[in-house]
Amino acid sequence: MRETGAVFGGEVSGHYYFRDFSKADSGIIPALLMLEYVSKQGKPLSEVLRPYREHYFITGEINTRVSDVAAKLEKLEKHFSPQGKVTHLDGLSVDAEDWHFNVRPSNTEPLLRLNLEALSPELMESKRDEVLEIIRS
Repeated sequence: MRETGAVFGGEVSGHYYFRDFSKADSGIIPALLMLEYVSKQGKPLSEVLRPYREHYFITGEINTRVSDVAAKLEKLEKHFSPQGKVTHLDGLSVDAEDWHFNVRPSNTEPLLRLNLEALSPELMESKRDEVLEIIRS
């Protein structure tokens, strides 16, 4: 956010950062913004979110304890780099045409945290299982 001047940054795991809030994490601000938005829409949150939930399929954060974080990240990169663009902004991310994932180490525990999203539930489940097989092997 500092490098690009971004107004907002967020993670699937529920961390939200706002430039005008000293670039600090806040869960209260997005909660209030969502309450305001839902109130203005006059519909339940489930209806407001329906178009997104019908188009994007997300694993949610899946945590796995590992003994060698660096080795697992290296193995994941080697396996998935032919399938999409690899970046290392926060752990390992792979962006393919119709799916993407991020695996990052926990800052406090010997865990890898997986978040994966795809454009179909079948693809999400397939890629989730493929990533977890490598992490858990």
